[in-house]
Amino acid sequence: MQYYSTNNSSLKSDLKNAVINGLADDKGLFMPEEIPALPDDFWERLPAMSLGEIGFETLKHFFCPIIPEQDFRQLTDDAFNFPIPLVPVSENISALELFHGPTLAFKDIGARFLARVMARFTKDYGRDINVLVATSGDTGSAVANGFLGIDGVNVFVLYPKGLVSDVQEKQFTTLGQNITAIEVDGSFDDCQSLVKTAFMDQQLKEAISITSANSINLARFLPQMVYYFYAYAQAVQYGHTDLAVCVPSGNFGNLTAGLIAQRMGLPIKRFIAATNLNDVVPQYLQTGHYQSMASIATPANAMDVGDPSNFIRIQELFGHELELIKQVIEGISINNQELFETIDNVYNKYQYILDPHGAIGFKALQKKLMNNEHGIFLATAHPAKFPEVVEPIIKKTIDQPERLKAFLKGEKQVKSLTNSYEELAKLLLSQTRNV
Repeated sequence: MQYYSTNNSSLKSDLKNAVINGLADDKGLFMPEEIPALPDDFWERLPAMSLGEIGFETLKHFFCPIIPEQDFRQLTDDAFNFPIPLVPVSENISALELFHGPTLAFKDIGARFLARVMARFTKDYGRDINVLVATSGDTGSAVANGFLGIDGVNVFVLYPKGLVSDVQEKQFTTLGQNITAIEVDGSFDDCQSLVKTAFMDQQLKEAISITSANSINLARFLPQMVYYFYAYAQAVQYGHTDLAVCVPSGNFGNLTAGLIAQRMGLPIKRFIAATNLNDVVPQYLQTGHYQSMASIATPANAMDVGDPSNFIRIQELFGHELELIKQVIEGISINNQELFETIDNVYNKYQYILDPHGAIGFKALQKKLMNNEHGIFLATAHPAKFPEVVEPIIKKTIDQPERLKAFLKGEKQVKSLTNSYEELAKLLLSQTRNV
């Protein structure tokens, strides 16, 4: 399998270089050259498969034989080793709970997989690999914990000062070891811009090896397709087949993974891309005009993205044909008041506690679900990660999982920067080594 650049389809790379480099030489994102249809016997076996088995059967087409199948089976079993239940919330809406991993967020799935693939590819590499990741919340903690303690890999997490929840911040600023947390005086888009600038800095890349763990890295977003198959397997057991899946969307890697699963044969009828006030994609789907924006801070902070990097991958999947995209994806923006009201209403009516991102997914389904459809929204983070938002609404203290309590006891270790790239480059050079 070869991977091509979204900027130039003739510029191709093998898997190992695509994963290690993160971006193509022309700064495009890597896409698989082909998306295979899964065989008939896969669908027959799917209902009885574990999450790790689904990961092996779906992802081996992209990662084997570069990684031998026997080793890859062990890798997927190890990476996908926590439950992802489909939980009924209302009569026609279910939550796919993606928050039962180490950092209580959906990004554990992609980050744990990427860390294991990266560790395999960089073993005996000859010099340290430096992973740069911008986060608006959950990505930082998932990546940091996924790579924690891996020899030869340094992780630098950039996040907007004061714009992530206290719980999220604790999950990646208290780790130490090979993890460096960097608070940036700016927005998530500033953090993402700094990371992109680093990848374009040829002088820096000659001095140190850098790669990305954001969803721009294909080994971060591709494994996210696994839980779409798992959701379908569970839905069928509940008797639901006419499925609409709502994806709370920020940088759009999550939705991209679902669309690739659909291309491989997954019978999801359609997707709803639900954003917060950062509604670049819903506006594009409505007007045909794509216009990035300065990100707006909202209670659903992991979705505060004004220039979603991965949407180019979605356009690529549909040949940049707007009408084809609209046949599969419907966009909707949910405002803050609707978000708060949804948390309140769902708790009072169904005794289910939503986090801010899940609230956007549930509300979008309430607005957009058609007759006879069953809606699934991705519950991307545990509500205990957002006590300052959720608890005043439901008037109840949320029980904290033990692993979350452990993070909160840690001591914050952080570097502070302005949004100046020169400061970031200086820091990277001072804290990395070549061997």
